[in-house]
Amino acid sequence: MAPFIHPDLQPLVAKMTLFDTILFYMIHFVDKVVLWHRLPVLFGAIYLGIRRRLHNRYNLLHVGGVSGHNYDKKDYAYRTPAGTCNHPDDHLVGSQGTIFGRNMPPTTSNYGLLEPHPAVVASKLLARKSFIDSGKQFNMIACSWIQFMIHDWIDHLEDTEQVEISAPDGYSSGCPLKTFKFFKTKKFQTGSSEMKFGFQNTRTPWWDGSVIYGNNEKGMGRVRTFKEGKLRISEDGLLEHDEKGIPVSGDVRNTWAGYSLLQALFVKEHNAVCDMLKEHYPDFDDEQLYRYARLVTSAVIAKIHTIDWTVELLKTDTLLAAMRINWYGFLGKKFKDLFGNIFGPELSGLVGLKEPRDHGVPYSLTEEFVSVYRMHALLPEEMVLRNIKPTKGEDKCPPILEKVPMEALIGKQGGKRLSKIGMEQMLVSMGHQSCGAVALWNFPTWLRNLVAHDIDGEDRPDPVDMATMEVYRDRERGIARYNEFRRNMLMIPISKWEDLTDDEEVIEGLKEVYGDDVEKLDLIVGLHAEKKIKGFAISETAFFIFVIMASRRLEADRFFTTNFNSKTYTDEGLEWVNNTETLKDVIDRHFPEMTEKWMTSSSAFSVWGSMPYPKKYLPLYLR
Repeated sequence: MAPFIHPDLQPLVAKMTLFDTILFYMIHFVDKVVLWHRLPVLFGAIYLGIRRRLHNRYNLLHVGGVSGHNYDKKDYAYRTPAGTCNHPDDHLVGSQGTIFGRNMPPTTSNYGLLEPHPAVVASKLLARKSFIDSGKQFNMIACSWIQFMIHDWIDHLEDTEQVEISAPDGYSSGCPLKTFKFFKTKKFQTGSSEMKFGFQNTRTPWWDGSVIYGNNEKGMGRVRTFKEGKLRISEDGLLEHDEKGIPVSGDVRNTWAGYSLLQALFVKEHNAVCDMLKEHYPDFDDEQLYRYARLVTSAVIAKIHTIDWTVELLKTDTLLAAMRINWYGFLGKKFKDLFGNIFGPELSGLVGLKEPRDHGVPYSLTEEFVSVYRMHALLPEEMVLRNIKPTKGEDKCPPILEKVPMEALIGKQGGKRLSKIGMEQMLVSMGHQSCGAVALWNFPTWLRNLVAHDIDGEDRPDPVDMATMEVYRDRERGIARYNEFRRNMLMIPISKWEDLTDDEEVIEGLKEVYGDDVEKLDLIVGLHAEKKIKGFAISETAFFIFVIMASRRLEADRFFTTNFNSKTYTDEGLEWVNNTETLKDVIDRHFPEMTEKWMTSSSAFSVWGSMPYPKKYLPLYLR
């Protein structure tokens, strides 16, 4: 059978157990002769399940050692400020300041940090020529949501030493910044011969809502009122701002109006949970109300991302089934609501497992996970504000009021502009505007001359070219280039540009930058150039990282497994989570007339003026 396996994958398969080898043959056969996403839903879900098993075995690598201690879990039946005391045996696993893991070893290629020059890659292949939108599939709420999630999970600790990148001689015309500086990623020696260095995550990688609660005691104290468990919010329903004009929230780095709006919406959600709990448990003090409300709100966020946002990102019946299996299991929501998680992860879902599962590798998010989430192409050049004042007629798409450049909506000035716009107008406007497509030549122009923020939300002294910097960051952190990345993910590598795409303009652009050397192709470029599966807003290569890491965020967390119960959440808190299915449910809770008046789409993450899903009478698993 060896000749059947692609030669580049044979060394990886040789290390597998006999059973895993058989499983690999199954998915490799599908990869070579059938497109898995065209299989019937049931078989497509089985294919993804096999892939997830193999990736859990061979694509989870521990980098930095953890040396925490055991603890009494009964004393920590709540989410701690810095993410400690979540792993069953080690109180430091997954906490703020731990090391990013890996889905594969650091690159073994010999290409240099400037080969080809990052500014050339950015200008010739990433820079936006004209805005490419995502059609009706994804709106600006969906675009803002992913920043809302990223800022919950990941951020690298920077070094004090800076890197300076200058446009190469004879090419300065393609670069808005002829030269710019930024801080290196701080590298830590691990002491291991297998993984010699790693990088530190300054956020908590758990799905713990730290984007609104903060990543440590100081951050948590800043956002709390210390009354009835609630978080600080202004009278207009938006975030409060301090005397410097910086938002009062769990994360204030690189903010813009759409991101701040989602933070404010879920502060309102937290405070609503506090009111509900206070009504049922009048003896609860401020700390008890805060802890329970944080558990509930964090679970609502995780659930929306799993069975609402991701389903819109990967708009196929197979992924609708797969994501619902992650949360509810193959037997579905009604069965799980009645009987709980009694049959394990496949039949009853990952949520509510008796014990967390980390597959023998201490939980962390990974460097490769960071890389595939580089989706700045989703951002447009301007926000289209809508007029939501009473209008005549039945049209649910409000008229355009004005177009605001994105530069006016970032940082402190963005906070001021949002306060004038108001939450309702901004939310409806974002709902009706399509976001960008993850594609070549679609990186926002304004992000190539950006004044970024530090961790305290203050402007940095020098602007940066984000497109150039993202190419450099992957190389700096040892991320495998596109073809090596695919081999490590048990995918068939490309041997020529035509294997990647059939777009002649893209092929010509790739040859101009990389010549005929497909091994030199940067990951971010390959992910943007790759021909997409119908319904997918991202590439298949990026998606296979999601297959492993989306599950891991749930199954490794004891507050989604062992402690996902009424004792930890309260009966009413658990019911709140179980009854919330989508972002639309949250919006309806706080703006009961908004979606009825302005939304025809089935999901709050689709363009609101799009048609709802057609009724399908064939059961999901039989499609």
